[in-house]
Amino acid sequence: MENGTEETQGTQNTQVTPETMEAIKVQLDEEKKARAADEASLAEKDDRIAELRAEGEALRVERSNLLASLSETQQGSTAAADELAQVKEANARSVAKYLDAVRLTNPAIPQDIIAGGTIEEIDASVQKATAIAESVKASLEAQAREAKVPAGAPTRGEISIEGLSSREKIAAGIQQKQGGNSQI
Repeated sequence: MENGTEETQGTQNTQVTPETMEAIKVQLDEEKKARAADEASLAEKDDRIAELRAEGEALRVERSNLLASLSETQQGSTAAADELAQVKEANARSVAKYLDAVRLTNPAIPQDIIAGGTIEEIDASVQKATAIAESVKASLEAQAREAKVPAGAPTRGEISIEGLSSREKIAAGIQQKQGGNSQI
């Protein structure tokens, strides 16, 4: 029975007075309000976590797209670099062929003078070489005019009979006489 007495005593001690009851209700209301505030705060935090997770996922997708785009850009850049190298090589071959063609079409100009790494440089060297060649040609023509000798044989004069033998003198006389008849 001791147990029964203790129970009765515990119940008796817990008798609630209206003031205690009011205090408990106030405390309970405050705890309900605090719990509601905590639940609202927790709900806000859960919403924020969901937003952050969604943003994180969106950023992961964007990162993945950017990496794919970067990979495509790098491949495009590599392809462009390869194409540029091919274009430069084709240009070098074309310039070399142009240089050969220009040298063949200008045989009067020494081949060493015609040079260049671009078409413009080759054209400039041809113009310079042509100007030099024309200057040299004009100079040579001027020198040739100054030392000009008339064309043809010189006029014939009387044959000098000095130093000829008698026989040669007689032959010269006969020839001169025949030459005189042919003029009549």
